[in-house]
Amino acid sequence: MPTDLRFYLFAVPAVILVGLAKGGFTGLGALGTPLIALGIDPVRGAAILLPILIVQDAVGVAAFRRSWDGRVLAIMLPGAVVGVALGYAFAASVSKSAVMAAIGAVSILFALYRLWAERGHRIEASTRSPAWVGGLFGLATGFTSQIAHAGGPPFQMWVMPRRLPRDVLVGTTAIFFALLNWIKVPAYVALGQLSRGNLLAAAALLPVAVAASLAGVKLVRRVPMERFYTIVYLLMLVAGGKLLLDGLGVA
Repeated sequence: MPTDLRFYLFAVPAVILVGLAKGGFTGLGALGTPLIALGIDPVRGAAILLPILIVQDAVGVAAFRRSWDGRVLAIMLPGAVVGVALGYAFAASVSKSAVMAAIGAVSILFALYRLWAERGHRIEASTRSPAWVGGLFGLATGFTSQIAHAGGPPFQMWVMPRRLPRDVLVGTTAIFFALLNWIKVPAYVALGQLSRGNLLAAAALLPVAVAASLAGVKLVRRVPMERFYTIVYLLMLVAGGKLLLDGLGVA
């Protein structure tokens, strides 16, 4: 279990953001991995976040277990499995600096996409796209999720044009990422990152995440969303830039 104060200085805010994301501030959780990676080995940081995500996924699945689209899952999950495998192979075969740079790059791309989308722009797959295109988006989702728990944008690019009813969209998203997080477990075991120490760190941080989720449910209707998200995504750019520069040995 990490005992360095530097780890907790970054881990606690990261877990709070993950909790707020589950409480209604969708998208904030993607800042969790780049933030925690500023205080600890990035692969280890992502591994510590994984059990917290799995526990919190259970709440979303329980709430929307009757509202989901099986076709979306059938098309995207096989590709996501391949993406997770590629993400594992990448993390297992390159240096920690390369993983840090990759997380930084993914974080920057995520933040830029979200800032662009907040201004009314979107990149979406055509509703006429064949199923194999959905599989490719699934692969991208699995890879970015394995590397940085940031699979939201490629998933949304494929799913949003389907114009699913609100509850079906929420339920499908919850079930997809709940399954995807379990799919990532063997990869993190193979990387040697689901150790007793990391699991104890996740257990210690879980109450913070749960409290943040409950706070998110209450705050989501009160906080001016546009400005709040803009600030968070700008912070994500900064964190991603720092990780990218550190990973490349520039900073």
